[in-house]
Amino acid sequence: MIETKGRRRKINILDRFIVSQMGNSFLFGVLVFSVLLVAGDLLFQVANLMIDKGVALGVVIRLFVYKLPEVVVMTLPMASLLSSLLTFGRLSSQSEIVALRAAGISFRRIVKPVLVASALASLGAILLNETIVPLSNRAADNIMRYEIARERPTLLREKVFLRDEGDGELRRVIYISRLRQNLGTMEDIVVQEFEEGTMSRIVTAARGSWRGGEWWLEDGKTFEVLQDRTVKLLFTFDRQKLPLDLGPAEVAQTSQRPAEMSAFQLWKHISIMNKQGANLAPLRVLFHLKLAVPWACVILAVLGASLGVGPHRSGAGVGLAMSVLIVFAYYVLMSFSRSFGEAGCLPPLVAAWAPNLVFLVIAGYLVRIADR
Repeated sequence: MIETKGRRRKINILDRFIVSQMGNSFLFGVLVFSVLLVAGDLLFQVANLMIDKGVALGVVIRLFVYKLPEVVVMTLPMASLLSSLLTFGRLSSQSEIVALRAAGISFRRIVKPVLVASALASLGAILLNETIVPLSNRAADNIMRYEIARERPTLLREKVFLRDEGDGELRRVIYISRLRQNLGTMEDIVVQEFEEGTMSRIVTAARGSWRGGEWWLEDGKTFEVLQDRTVKLLFTFDRQKLPLDLGPAEVAQTSQRPAEMSAFQLWKHISIMNKQGANLAPLRVLFHLKLAVPWACVILAVLGASLGVGPHRSGAGVGLAMSVLIVFAYYVLMSFSRSFGEAGCLPPLVAAWAPNLVFLVIAGYLVRIADR
């Protein structure tokens, strides 16, 4: 019993040691990859705008801060790969992995803290994607368009969706094909009304206008949705009030692009679009990608650990180069898979998770080799 407790204590110390060794490399990876991504995408663009349009330094700093959360989320899988690759490469070069194996500790057990740490990184990426990233992306887009590019506030918004909820139940979904904020007009409006979660009425209108602090629909029809899901025309109208408390500017601000939505918001958006009979393949792929990409932290971390204990490759530079190549291969595969999913050649779930599955098989194979 005493020997068993002593062995567990040693293993716990080993877990803490490996995680602590990975910590510094992980922060290094986040910093390096963030600089590479920002330098490759944002800084050159901003530098050009500063020279051409005289953008103030304060605006550039704000833009950098708003773009940073999205960049950090993208670098977390890369940093997980780099940290495990460097850490296990260092342990292997110092014969510590050999010593642990000689003590009867399998490689699968050695890599356990890598799984736990990378899973926490994945959860952190999902949390950022659901909270901070959508808000920061919207703020960065506003700065790029209205302060740097000197555009006027958006005068035309297309495919606007609005939800009206009360007491936790969906009451109304409003679809606006075109919204002209400056004129206070709408075109091609569809209003779906719900009772106890079931669609009960559909109102369509060719036009809508903002008059006297109220929205009015013009040249429209009202349909009743029967229990057998068929639609019956109730009446037509020349002018009818739309129960919407938001003004033109508020409607424009409320509507979001799918890329600016969290996964939860995107799922609601897909549910609304599904009732319109639209092509949902690109949106479904995007939804699954928002969940699949963060979990690449776990897969790439295990892959890096198994590669690190292979034939010795010293130096952070070599590890960084290997990480870049592996990440490049991952994102190339993801781009092809995403394209097939959006084109309908692959189911959205398969298209989003296929890169993870491919690299998971590779990582599992390398772990088996390292465990021999």
